[in-house]
Amino acid sequence: LAASVNSPLLFGRRLWMETRIALFQQSIDTRRTMPHRRELAPRVRFGERWVRDSILDVYREDIARIPALVGATIEQDSMEVLKRGEVPTLPALQIYNGTVYRWNRPCYGVSNGKPHLRIECRVLPSGPTTADEVANAAFWIGAVLGGARAYDAICPRMDFADARGNLLAAARSGLQAGFVWIDGRRVTAPRLILNEILPVARSGLEGAGVDAEDIDRYLDIIAARVRSKRTGARWLVESLARFGDTGTEPEQMAALTAAAVHRQHNTKPGHEWKHADIGEAGGWRHNYLRVEQYMTTDLFTVKQDELVDLAALLMDWKHIRQLPVEDDDHRLVGLVSYGAVLRLLATGDPLEGAKGFPVKDIMDPNPVTASPETPTIEAIHLMRSHGVTCLPVVKDGRLVGIVTVDDFLPIVTRLLEQKLEDE
Repeated sequence: LAASVNSPLLFGRRLWMETRIALFQQSIDTRRTMPHRRELAPRVRFGERWVRDSILDVYREDIARIPALVGATIEQDSMEVLKRGEVPTLPALQIYNGTVYRWNRPCYGVSNGKPHLRIECRVLPSGPTTADEVANAAFWIGAVLGGARAYDAICPRMDFADARGNLLAAARSGLQAGFVWIDGRRVTAPRLILNEILPVARSGLEGAGVDAEDIDRYLDIIAARVRSKRTGARWLVESLARFGDTGTEPEQMAALTAAAVHRQHNTKPGHEWKHADIGEAGGWRHNYLRVEQYMTTDLFTVKQDELVDLAALLMDWKHIRQLPVEDDDHRLVGLVSYGAVLRLLATGDPLEGAKGFPVKDIMDPNPVTASPETPTIEAIHLMRSHGVTCLPVVKDGRLVGIVTVDDFLPIVTRLLEQKLEDE
C-alpha cells in the first residue's frame, strides 16, 4: 500500500496519501454511537485478530459481530446438496459476505462444479497506469507467495495491532511511513520494500513459474517508484504545490485530471511522469459554467440571536461585506450586509453603536439565493435584476457556499485579455 498510494485529494482537499481507505470505511459505516465505549465492528475493516485454525475463523467473526444488511429467499438446502455428493453454492454466505468488506476478504465460490476460496485484496489502489497496476498486483502476489515460505507462521512474530497500524500508517503517509515489522523491528517503508519485500516477492513469482522477463519488468517499476519516491499520490501533491496561487481550485483540479489522462496514453509508468501544468485542462471557460465550480465554501456566518457587534467585527476582520445568517442545522435564515450595519449606526446612538441589537433585527430574512447547479449567466442576471452583490448558495435548504461580484472578476479579466489577444 505504501508503494502504490494514489488518492491524496478529495473534493480539492489534501487528506491521506490513500484517502480511499478512510473514505470507504466511513461511507459504509452503519454503526451508531453507543455509551460506555461499547465496541461495534465496522463493515469495512482490517480485522480483529490473526486466523488461528481455518478460514471459518473469519466467517464466524463476521457473522457474530455484524448483522445481515440484505436478505433473499434461499431455495437451496446446502446439507441436502452435500448428502447427494454435490457441491453447495452457499448462497446465503455469498450474499452476506458481499456486505462485509475486509481489506483482505475471503470469497467462496463454485466454478465448473469445483469449490474454491480466493482472497480478494481490496487494499491496492488503481493506476495511475495499466503498467503500474499490474506491477502492484505482481508485487502483492509475489510477496504473499514468497512470504509464506520466508516467514512461515507470522502470528507469533508480529502483534495483530501492529499489522493494522502499519496499514493505517501506509494509507496516511505512503512511502514516508514507518512500520513495526516482524520481531518488533522498526523500519521505514522504502527500506523495508527495497531490502526485504522485493526480494521476497521475486522469489514468490519465480516459484510460481512467472516468466523472468515479466518479473523484471514489473518489480523494476516498483523499485524505481520507491527509490524516486514518486507514487501517484506524490505526483498529484507535488503538481498541486507547483500550481501555487495560479488558477482557481476547480481549474487546478481539472488540470490535474487532464494531465493524468494525457499521460496515461503513453507507455511511461507514473514515476516517470512530468508534473502537471495548469494549462493542460484545455481552457478555463468550462470552470465557470456553474456556481458550484467557483463559489466560496469557506464561510463565515452568524446566528440570528447573536449581536450585531459580532457581525460587524467579522466583516471588519475578514474584509467581507455580506454575512449569511444560519441556524444550528446550517439552514439559511437571512443575510446581514455592511450597509445594514451602517444604517443601524446612523439611526442609533453613535456612542453606543450597535450594542445590544441582535442580528435578526437588521438582517434580510428572504435573501436572493442560488443553487450549486445555477448557470453563471443566470447568477449574474439574478444579481443585476435584484440589485444585490452576493448570492448565498443553498442546497436542500442548507447553506453550502456564497458567490459575490468579486468571483466574476477573473471571468471578466480573462474575457478582456482574450479579446485583446484576438484583436
